[in-house]
Order: sequence, then structure tokens, then C-alpha cells
Amino acid sequence: MEFDLVDLIRRHTAQQRDDVLLGIGDDAAVLSVPAGQALVMAVDTLVEGVHFPAGTAAADIGWKALAVNLSDLAAMGASPAWALLTLTLPDADPGFVAGFADGFAALARLYRLALVGGDTTRGPLCISVAVHGFVPPGQALVRAGGLAGDVLLVTGTPGDAAAGLHALQNPARDADPQHRRWHEWVIGRLHRPTPRLAAGIALRGVASACIDISDGLLADLGHICRASGVGAEIEAMRLPRSSALRGLHDDATALRFALGGGDDYELCFSVPPSRLAEVQAALAQIGCSATCIGRLVEGSEVRVRGEDGASLTIDHHGWEHFA
Repeated sequence: MEFDLVDLIRRHTAQQRDDVLLGIGDDAAVLSVPAGQALVMAVDTLVEGVHFPAGTAAADIGWKALAVNLSDLAAMGASPAWALLTLTLPDADPGFVAGFADGFAALARLYRLALVGGDTTRGPLCISVAVHGFVPPGQALVRAGGLAGDVLLVTGTPGDAAAGLHALQNPARDADPQHRRWHEWVIGRLHRPTPRLAAGIALRGVASACIDISDGLLADLGHICRASGVGAEIEAMRLPRSSALRGLHDDATALRFALGGGDDYELCFSVPPSRLAEVQAALAQIGCSATCIGRLVEGSEVRVRGEDGASLTIDHHGWEHFA
């Protein structure tokens, strides 16, 4: 049965690439790294009940399992090439596997990413994906290059995924069709995040530091600050919030979700002020919005300032697995 599942996954995710010399079917894949490129690798694990609610559609799990890894490549400025998949299942369910593979393949096809190997085993529902991509040597984006005075930006609208989780846990009971549309939209943002790969590539050689927002904006910005040896100040009123987030929640809740919600997989990055216009023009050209939300400063604290300039007390900075 295991080999039937492997064959099912292979059929649903087939993607031809000249740099895949030997793919699924042997003990290991044989791959060719293009000349003049550095190899970038990342791996993430998704566990039912931790990273996605029980009962999530198989296709959505497949999409998200790949998306969260591609987001790591985006944060490094890398272009994707290959993936390995380990799928742990309570039962050999061909229907679930077919749906999962369809969701995985729908995202993989957008970037010509080839699934080149992996494993299936029995156990609680758990998915591990390892992705591989390329970046020109010396051009990878990192967390450690930020300098005091650099401008902080974020792509998209953080907080939507947290609103999506809230919507799943608190289904809409009113008949307002707009509210129902907003609920569906934020749930879609939770289940099918968009990895900002084109934005990461556009930021090569320009961004001084970069990270993707998986655990929450404040938590992940804190990683940049620690790696770069700086602090940060965010202006709360400048944080971009979607119309759905603002329509479903009051200002305080929307701000809490945007700062600490996590699961958005947007990029948070810094650039020297002299290159801000260049960056915004480059991102606009690829259809990616990016909003200035503050700056890096001397020190080590990450502070959020309100409309009056006073520091706000934030009681939730983001997700921690072992807190």
C-alpha cells in the first residue's frame, strides 16, 4: 500500500526539470546545481492540531506544507527548484493523499518546483517538507545586516491569518453577506498563504536584513534585531491592515493580530533610507505591496509606538512552540 501512495503522489506532482537527473523511485535523488549558483535549503514540519486545525481540507494542507517552506526561500532571496516530502498518516487513505498532492502540486507548478523524493510512514498526521533553491553567491538575504537608521517594511497585510484562525474557531452566525465574505477571505489567507518569492528576489542586493513572518511580526522582527545587534521601533498606526481584518475586529484586536498573530508568511525587511524609493518601485513592478512601518534603532528593544508617540504595552509577541 505504501508504494501505491508513493506512486499516487508522483503522478499528481510530476514536474519536469533538466536539473533533476534522477527523481522519485530510487533510494535518493540525483540533482545538478547550476554553475554560478549557491544552494539554499530549508525544512519545516507541520503537525495537525498545532500548525493546522483537525479537519482542514487535504488540498489546503498540501498547499500550506509547501508554502511555509517556500516562504523561507523567499526570505533568503532564493528561487525554488526541488522539494522532499515526508508524509506521516494515521491510515493509508488514497483520497486524502490525492487531495494533499493536488494542493501541493498546485503551488509547486507556479514555480516549476519538482518533488524529487521523500518518505511515507504511519503515525499521527504530520508533514515535513525540505525545499532547495538557488541564489547567486553573496546575494542571499540574511537577518544579520540591519543597521540603526534603516527603514523597516513589511509586505502584504499581517494579521489576516490570525483572523482566519479566529474565524474558524468562531463561525459567522450573522446573515451579513459582507461579513461572511470577510470570514472566507481570512480563512483562505490562513490555509493558502502566498510565499513572497518574487519579492525576495527583488530585494537581493538592496535589503540589509530580511525574515519571513511565521511566528508573528514582533517575534520575527526580534530575530532580525538580535542577529543585527540593533533595536526597532514600529509605528502602530502605519501597520497595514486588510479591509477584512478591520471589518471583522476592533482596532485593538486588529493591532494584536497584526503584531503577534503569525502564520502570515509575509516578509519583514530593512533597507537603507537612500534606497527606499528604489525598493518600493521594484516591488510595485511585481505587484507586491510593501509598507514602511518603522525603523531600526540603537539598542536591543523592539518597541511599538502609538499615535501619540508613547510606547504601547503588547501582551502577546508571537508564537513559541515550547513556551
